[in-house]
Amino acid sequence: QVQLVESGGGLVQAGGSLRLSCAASGGTFSSYAMGWFRQAPGKAREFVAAISSGTSTRYLDSVKGRFIISRDNAKNTVYLQMNSLKPEDTAVYYCAAELKLLTLSAGSWGQGTQVTVSS
Repeated sequence: QVQLVESGGGLVQAGGSLRLSCAASGGTFSSYAMGWFRQAPGKAREFVAAISSGTSTRYLDSVKGRFIISRDNAKNTVYLQMNSLKPEDTAVYYCAAELKLLTLSAGSWGQGTQVTVSS
């Protein structure tokens, strides 16, 4: 099973930027799709962004043009660059590995990192 450790969350003002990182261990990182999800208080977890084992990406409509997902296979790490942050982006962000791009089901999850955007 793949183990995931997220980092990079924090408190930022609206309009600011943060970069989340997710380091993976176990499995063959370069062979599987990765993704980011988030869960705000009182809401269900939602898909944010995904990247295939290649370079194909997919985004939640509300983050298109603001967030960028990328991966570094040499470092077994996936990133989420978040720009022009809004208060509604406040949530716990989770990294997911072995992601099925059609169903958005994942084989492994990280522990989550808190992102808080103040207005």
